[in-house]
Amino acid sequence: MSSNRPIIVIYSDDSSVRESLKAALGTRVSTDLPEHEIKEFATGKALRMFLDKKGSADLFIVDGEATPEGGMGMSRQLKDEVFQCPPVLLITARPDDAWLGAWSRADAVIVHPIDPFTVADRVATLLRAHAPSIV
Repeated sequence: MSSNRPIIVIYSDDSSVRESLKAALGTRVSTDLPEHEIKEFATGKALRMFLDKKGSADLFIVDGEATPEGGMGMSRQLKDEVFQCPPVLLITARPDDAWLGAWSRADAVIVHPIDPFTVADRVATLLRAHAPSIV
């Protein structure tokens, strides 16, 4: 864990996707987890600059439909380049695209449109697995 409050990074070029995710996450995804902090990025360049400046995260949520740099490629890059990379939750357009989660090395995959209950459940599960000491 990077701090007492887990840091969740959201990457999507679509502001409505970022807003939907923030609404789904609220301030806490589960009563057994602490409140979290959300950092959002609309471009791959901005996210890489954050990481290059020693920014940290406990979970990445990436939009597979982001353009021009998609979340699938971003997920794979994070897994290849971030030392002890935290979990990555990938959002795809269709259930049939879930196989791309394996290619992108994402830890979990959900599908658009964003369902708040599914997001909260997957994020809680990934945070618990990544940092059981926060529970």
